[in-house]
Amino acid sequence: MVKYKPELKAQIVHEYLSTAQSINDLSEKYHIGESQISRWVQRYQLNGPDALKPRRHKRNFTADFKLSVINYYQTHEDSMAEVAARFDILPSQVSIWRSIFEREGIMALNPQPKGRPPKVNHPKKQRRQLAHQSELDRLKA
Repeated sequence: MVKYKPELKAQIVHEYLSTAQSINDLSEKYHIGESQISRWVQRYQLNGPDALKPRRHKRNFTADFKLSVINYYQTHEDSMAEVAARFDILPSQVSIWRSIFEREGIMALNPQPKGRPPKVNHPKKQRRQLAHQSELDRLKA
């Protein structure tokens, strides 16, 4: 569930950009943290109004994209939060990708399959043979 509606975020950002109110004033007016409003303004300025809307689907990032984020972070003087806002990702993601890259190299940045590996699925005929064979072994014993 989304804590703040996109309309409220857009209203606060628009109020900040169009009036002389400070982030502190808006924080007190709407009872929302200053850092949260600051992130909304920064995301809006970098990525437009769509940055304030919630995402519908989980995003998957390629190794090339992850590498470009790491490269940008290491070659520019921006903080992790600024780099994350520029690429529209979470700041913690930049840190995680960077540490994985430093520990394990570029191959570790490739997407990994999620979840438990599938069980070995034997065809019905093979299952019957295995059951019959185990019954024979039991009888022999």
